[in-house]
Amino acid sequence: MPLQLIATGGTISSTGGLGHLEARLGAQDLLATLGGGTTGGDVRTLDLTTVVSSALTGADLLRLHRAVRAALDSGVDGVVVTHGTDAMEETAFLLDLLHDDERPVVLTGAQRAADAVGPDGPANLAAALQLAADPAARGCGVLLAFDGEAYAARGVRKVHTVRAGAFAAPGLGPTHRIAAGRVDLLHRPLRAKPRTLPDDVVDLPRVDVVGTHLGADATLFDAALAAGARGVVVQAMGAGNTPPAVTEAVLRACGAGVPVVVCSRVPEGPVAPVYGSGGSALQRGGAVLAGDLSPWQARTLLAVALADEPHDPVRACATAFARP
Repeated sequence: MPLQLIATGGTISSTGGLGHLEARLGAQDLLATLGGGTTGGDVRTLDLTTVVSSALTGADLLRLHRAVRAALDSGVDGVVVTHGTDAMEETAFLLDLLHDDERPVVLTGAQRAADAVGPDGPANLAAALQLAADPAARGCGVLLAFDGEAYAARGVRKVHTVRAGAFAAPGLGPTHRIAAGRVDLLHRPLRAKPRTLPDDVVDLPRVDVVGTHLGADATLFDAALAAGARGVVVQAMGAGNTPPAVTEAVLRACGAGVPVVVCSRVPEGPVAPVYGSGGSALQRGGAVLAGDLSPWQARTLLAVALADEPHDPVRACATAFARP
């Protein structure tokens, strides 16, 4: 039962002491922390990069996607990716959008460095490998395994900066529990039909996230467009409301054919066209409401959609967010 372990860096690979951490350890080093027999089978290793996840780019994520696909094409039963926690929810979601195989892909990482007192990386890696080898993970798409639980890629968020249980899926909960040598399936995630990207797409188009606050004007929104953003995600208040100046900027952009997606800065619950001067006005003007997707996952979906259909960005956006 061969598995593929792909290392990309992050805290799980980092040593050097507090304030001086650098990602240094590769996949073989990480595997060695588990001791003999812990993995339950043959594990192949690949070092894709060794960086903190905040340094990754869209091009890096597409390289990772193709490395995962190549591993599955080679006949492994599942893939585990070690990754920094800061951007793990974005990477997991991108991989899930493009994942068209029943075999599982599992991301994991650590909150404490490899040379810390009581590192959590080895336990997380062992659980991720166990999950990737278990039939209960098949057909669940890309999963994120952390602190004894696993979450579907869509909807997962990092919810704590330092706590060992760093991730949650607001409104959804974990899909699996990994404990005492067993994997329990709690619920099977619903997944949209996987997307495809042409092989010649090597990077993602620029999509910016613009936040809102009391008294916000159009400066940041307009700056995103001036910098070359092909689309904009607005992190709105509440159920999708924006200050008047931001609303006007969104309507201007939509009128000019720029796709705009509206999310909420609230951790749980959907955006909805509730208020006439808020989400309803944005939707009438052509903005797309992103449901309960976080701004960062909405940005990922919009970037993939625009890469797939660059010649009709408005249609690409509408189609992408109309999917379940």
